[in-house]
Amino acid sequence: MHTGRAATRALLTAELGVTRATAGAVAAELEALGLIRVDSRPAAPAGSQGRPSHRLSLDETGPVVLAAQIHADGFRAALVGLGGRIVATAPGCVTVAADPAQVIGAVVDAGAGLLRDSRRRCVGAGLAVPSAIAEPEGTALNPLHIAWPAGAPVRAIFAARVRAAGIDGPVFTGNDVNLAALAEHRHGAGRDARQLLCVATGHRGVGGALVLDGRLHTGSSGLALEVGHLTVDPDGRPCHCGGRGCLDVETDPLAFLTEAGREPGPEVSLLQRSRELLRAEPADPAVLAARERLIDRLGLGLAGLVNILNPDRIILGGLHRELLAADPERLRAVVADRGLWGRGGGVPILACTLDHNSLVGAAELAWQPVLDDPLGALA
Repeated sequence: MHTGRAATRALLTAELGVTRATAGAVAAELEALGLIRVDSRPAAPAGSQGRPSHRLSLDETGPVVLAAQIHADGFRAALVGLGGRIVATAPGCVTVAADPAQVIGAVVDAGAGLLRDSRRRCVGAGLAVPSAIAEPEGTALNPLHIAWPAGAPVRAIFAARVRAAGIDGPVFTGNDVNLAALAEHRHGAGRDARQLLCVATGHRGVGGALVLDGRLHTGSSGLALEVGHLTVDPDGRPCHCGGRGCLDVETDPLAFLTEAGREPGPEVSLLQRSRELLRAEPADPAVLAARERLIDRLGLGLAGLVNILNPDRIILGGLHRELLAADPERLRAVVADRGLWGRGGGVPILACTLDHNSLVGAAELAWQPVLDDPLGALA
């Protein structure tokens, strides 16, 4: 039901592979927990035969989780229900200080305010950050585009702030692009893909994620798919990682604005400024040239990833989604030209479809214990 595959009790029976009586008992338990609603008097469509199936829906007044995201320009807090539905949200634009506790405290306070206003039960909390998160420690190893020190214990800080705010339930943290990929796989452009590759820009930098058979591939310690540090121009810009010409600095919003000869300006985020420029001045020669250069670099990076990972779908987010929309044929042609065995051109390249997908992904982490064992988590 969370991923939209069981809208009736008959579909639930088929998905679970159980008897109708067992599916009915499961639905009743979930309804008693306040997670779903069961249509007690189903009506058969006109002209149909047989007994109509009870319709099932997620309870829109049911529990929520607190989802939080921190990026280079501030934060966003949200309450997210089952089905990836954002119930309420609160953005905050702040300077992200070197002490992660400051912005983490601010985003938790914003989320706590949303909870007070909603009077909803909260069953967990998840945080998305623009850094690789080392497991099992929950430390931010490379927050390159925010001022935090490497190795900041973000999960411990987040958990302490959540508890201090009186919020119950398990607490999780994850890399923002990993979580965006997870959300898109369950609710967006990546649904039904078996090997899903996600590449996206944030407000700064580039991240990547791989979902294999429904699960994030995070490597042995949470650090897999740091695609931002794939070299696409050996003579390119210096990168924060110590290399040169990485995707991180050659295809992010700052790179686009620089190539187009535009000053970023302090009034809006780099990502927003880039989007506005692409949409408002697509025929400007400098904008057009910058767009083509970034598409070619992105295509080189994607082709290398296709050759290594052999995904069955690629989804693009942030500025990369805008570049795909601006010239999809050019991007697909670069990937196809560099792909081995002529297979690169056959990989679908799609745009991410969810608003605030990293937030929704953070919520997915917090919802997972409930999805695994509803009675154990909520009874």
